Amino acid sequence: MGSADSKLNFRKAVIQLTTKTQPVEATDDAFWDQFWADTATSVQDVFALVPAAEIRAVREESPSNLATLCYKAVEKLVQGAESGCHSEKEKQIVLNCSRLLTRVLPYIFEDPDWRGFFWSTVPGAGRAGGDDDGENARPLAESLLLAIADLLFCPDFTVQSHRRSTVDSAEDVHSLDSCEYIWEAGVGFAHSPQPNYIHDLNRMELLKLLLTCFSEAMYLPPAPDSGSTNPWVQFFCSTENRHALPLFTSLLNTVCAYDPVGYGIPYNHLLFSDYREPLVEEAAQVLIVTLDHDSATSASPTVDGTTTGTAMDDADPPGPENLFVNYLSRIHREEDFQFILKGIARLLSNPLLQTYLPNSTKKIQFHQELLVLFWKLCDFNKKFLFFVLKSSDVLDILVPILYFLNDARADHSRVGLMHIGVFILLLLSGERNFGVRLNKPYSVRVPMDIPVFTGTHADLLIVVFHKIITSGHQRLQPLFDCLLTIVVNVSPYLKSLSMVAANKLLHLLEAFSTTWFLFSAAQNHHLVFFLLEAFNNIIQYQFDGNSNLVYAIIRKRSVFHQLANLPADPPAIHKALQRRRRPPESLSRTGSQEGASMEGSRPAAPAEPGTLKTSLVATPGIDKLTEKSQVSEDGTLQSLEPMSQQSSAEGSPTAEEPEQAWREQRRLSSASASGQWNPTSEWVLSWKSKLPLQTIMRLLQVLVPQVEKICIDKGLTDESEILRFLQHGTLVGLLPVPHPILIRKYQANSGTAMWFRTYMWGVIYLRNVDPPVWYDTDVKLFEIQRV
Repeated sequence: MGSADSKLNFRKAVIQLTTKTQPVEATDDAFWDQFWADTATSVQDVFALVPAAEIRAVREESPSNLATLCYKAVEKLVQGAESGCHSEKEKQIVLNCSRLLTRVLPYIFEDPDWRGFFWSTVPGAGRAGGDDDGENARPLAESLLLAIADLLFCPDFTVQSHRRSTVDSAEDVHSLDSCEYIWEAGVGFAHSPQPNYIHDLNRMELLKLLLTCFSEAMYLPPAPDSGSTNPWVQFFCSTENRHALPLFTSLLNTVCAYDPVGYGIPYNHLLFSDYREPLVEEAAQVLIVTLDHDSATSASPTVDGTTTGTAMDDADPPGPENLFVNYLSRIHREEDFQFILKGIARLLSNPLLQTYLPNSTKKIQFHQELLVLFWKLCDFNKKFLFFVLKSSDVLDILVPILYFLNDARADHSRVGLMHIGVFILLLLSGERNFGVRLNKPYSVRVPMDIPVFTGTHADLLIVVFHKIITSGHQRLQPLFDCLLTIVVNVSPYLKSLSMVAANKLLHLLEAFSTTWFLFSAAQNHHLVFFLLEAFNNIIQYQFDGNSNLVYAIIRKRSVFHQLANLPADPPAIHKALQRRRRPPESLSRTGSQEGASMEGSRPAAPAEPGTLKTSLVATPGIDKLTEKSQVSEDGTLQSLEPMSQQSSAEGSPTAEEPEQAWREQRRLSSASASGQWNPTSEWVLSWKSKLPLQTIMRLLQVLVPQVEKICIDKGLTDESEILRFLQHGTLVGLLPVPHPILIRKYQANSGTAMWFRTYMWGVIYLRNVDPPVWYDTDVKLFEIQRV
C-alpha cells in the first residue's frame, strides 16, 4: 500500500474517532487496528493528521473512546515487548503506537481530570473484562513504562541480535540479559556495537515517547516544596524496571562517546548525514530528566574512597531510591571518570571549534543539556567533582562555559544558560583546587568578544565576568553576587593577575562604589564588600606575584579614600539619589579602557525579535545558595554557618562579614508605603563601619610615598620602572595580621532544585520542534514568551 493511501486511511480512522458519539468497544479490533496495523506513517505525519483540536474534542465529548485508544495502544506495545517484535509488521505496529501516544499524552496531562487516568488499574469504560483484571492488574502507566524499557533492548529492533544464525530460535525476551546489550562502550561496558541506523531511529522514537511520559511535570505549576517526585520517573527508575542499569549506562555512554567531528576528519559531516546526533540529544534529555532529584532533601552516599571490582561502587550506603541517581553517585573508576569528562568537554568545546574552521565540524545544539548533566554529575558524585579538579582538564570545561557566558550576555532568551554556567563555576569555586588550576597560562585563542590580554585562565575569567557585568542586559543583575563570590573564592590562590584583569577589577569597584549605586538598592553594597575581600585575599596571601594589581590599586587610590569617607548624612544621601532621576548611566560608561577585541570574534548579539523563551523561577539569594566555611591552617574547611547568628558582637574585628548588617538593613531603612527603597543614615553607617579597608589603607600608606619618591627622583612617567619596584617590594610585618580565608561553598537547596526543573523542561520544550511535542498545549511549569 502506498504511503499516500496509508495516510488517507489513518486520517479516515481519526475522523471516525472524532465523530463517533457512542463508545467503541475495546474488542472492536477492526476499528482500532486502523490506527496502527495497516499504516506506515512517520511521526511528523501523525502530528499533522491528528490535530490538537480533535484530540481535545474527543477528550471532552467521548472520553471513553480516548481512554480506549490509549489503553489499546499501550496493549499493543506490551504485546510487542512480550513477543520480541520479530516480524516487520510487529515492529511497525510498535512504532505507530509509540508515535500516537507521543501525540496524545500531552493532552491527557493538560487536563487535571485526566491526570490520574494512566495510574488507574481499571482501564476506562466499555472494556472487555479478561481474567487477569484481578487484584494484581498494573496501572496503565506502569505497563507502558515497562514495555518501553523492554523494547529498548529488543534484538533486531533496538539492539543487535547475538544469534549466530537464523536456525537458532529467537532470543527469549524474558531470559535476555540486557547488560550484554548496552548500546555503547564506556562506563561498565567495553564492547562498542556496530553502528546501526535503523536501531538508532527506533531507539529515538521510544525515547521520545519516554520523555513525553515524563513530561507530566510540565503541566504542574512550580511548587515551593519541590519534594514532589514525578511518578513516571519514580517508577521507571525503581527496581521494578529490570533494565534500569543497562539503560542508564546506555544513555550515559551514548552521550559521552559521541564525536560530532565525523571521526576526526574535518568537513566529513558534509558528506555523511549524522543520524547519531538526534539519538544523542534524546538520550541527554531523558538522562537529565531521570536525574531530576532534589539532593537537598535526600541522603546522598558519602565519599569513603573504597573501590570494588564493579563500575558502581557497592561499598557505599544504599543511596536514593531513584536508581539512575544511585548509579550516577556510585561511579568511581578513574577510567570511567576520564571517559565521562573527556566526552562532555569534547562536546562542550564543539561550538568553539566552529570559529577556527567555519563549518568544519557539525555544530551541536545540545550544550544546555550537557551543562545540566555535568552539574548533576558534580552535585551527586563528589568523587567525580574531585577528579575533575585533580588535573587541568577542568579548564576544558571552564573555557567553553566562559565562551557561552560571554556569547549569551546580551541575549534575553538565554538567561537560563547564563545562570547554569555561573552555578557550575560557583560549585567548582568552592574547592581550593579550582583556584589553583586557574593559574595555568591561557594560550588557546578561542575568538571571543573580549579585550586581548596575555595571562592565565584566571585573567580570562575576570575579563569575561567584567564584560558580563558592564555590557550584559538588566536581567543578569541577580547574578552579580554569584560572579563576585566566585572571584572571592578563587582570589587567595591567584598567583599573578595581568594588568588587563587588574584594571577590570578596579573598574568594577569604581562603578559599584559610586554613591548613587550604593544608595539606590538595599543589596548593592554587598558587591563592594566582595571586591574588597578579593583584594585583601590577594594582598595578604599572594602579594609577591601581584604587582599589577598593587599598581592598579595605587593608581585608583582615590576610590578607596572615597569609600572610607562615604557621606552618610541625609542631605548627601538625598543628593546622591537625585542622580537616579536621570537615566542611570550604564556601568560600562564609567571609564574602563576597552582594548581592541580579539581577532575573528563577533560581538555578543541580542536575541532575534520573536525568539521563543520560557520563564524561569527566581533563584535563591547568595546567602541561601552558599554556606560560609573558613580555611584552617592545614587547608581543611570548617563551616561557619551555625555560629554566625550569635557569634561576633557588633563592631568586633570579626564582624567584617556584613551578615548581621544585611539582616538589620530592612529594619534600619524605612521602606515607604509605596515599597520604594529609602536609605537612612543609620543604614549607611551600619555597613560603612564594617567595610574591610584596613589592609588596603595600610598598603597605600606604606607604598604611595615610596612610589611618589621614585617618580620625583627619576622624573618617571614610565610604569615599568614602578612595576619593577613593586615586584621587589615587600610588606612583610607591615600589614595587619592575615585574616582567615573564607570560602562560600554552594549548598543544595530546594530553591535551586526547582530552578533546575523549570530550566531543564523549558530547554526540552523549546528544543523539541520536529515534531513539536508540547507546542500549544497548556503547560503550567513555565510561561512561553516572545523576546
